[in-house]
Amino acid sequence: MSTDAQDQATAVYYPETDGKPMGETELHVQLITDLRFALREFFRDRKDIHVGSNLLLYYEEGNPRKFIVPDVFVARVRKTPPRRVYKMWEEGRAPSVVIEVSSRETWLADVQRKWQLYERLGVSEYFIFDPEYSYQEQPLLAYRLQEGQLLQLEVIGGRISSEELGLELVDTGETLRLFNPATNQFLMTQDEMTDALQAEAEARRQAEDEVARLRDEIERLRGGAE
Repeated sequence: MSTDAQDQATAVYYPETDGKPMGETELHVQLITDLRFALREFFRDRKDIHVGSNLLLYYEEGNPRKFIVPDVFVARVRKTPPRRVYKMWEEGRAPSVVIEVSSRETWLADVQRKWQLYERLGVSEYFIFDPEYSYQEQPLLAYRLQEGQLLQLEVIGGRISSEELGLELVDTGETLRLFNPATNQFLMTQDEMTDALQAEAEARRQAEDEVARLRDEIERLRGGAE
């Protein structure tokens, strides 16, 4: 690349926000937050996986108008400090998995325009979920890249396996959850983990109190025996 071209590329500004809200409703925001948290915890020890959410993904170098904002995505790229934006030409690849939480305003774009773009970019798996059970005929839609095409997969009983994640996406009838077949458990949301940690701390406190009580009782019995 010539010096002029390098200078021009350096001068291009890639905004960090598109000015749109994270989600239409609290329901959408909560689900996006829960999915991101669960995936980040699941891949916490992986240095080659980045979990992102509502990050501007630029896919054409030099053209800041060419971007998309996945609700949640997982990319097999080097884990670094939090990214400000995701530039495909710097990362070297598209996300492996994208999850879109559809809404009244976005569901048509999710199944049409975004689907076509994710296919062109080479996203391996694409999932769309309707948290209000109002827009899509099937609340959970799943696609997998095969020979360059994102082909729809059959979702049976509200469940679909993700080869890329090693998890199952499950439509519980109330929301979308991530299920780990290796542990036979759902991945925890942040609220669930907070509750579990609080319960663990309370159980530990009670155990320590019981140990202290037993020690006092032993000392009392010893004193009485003297």
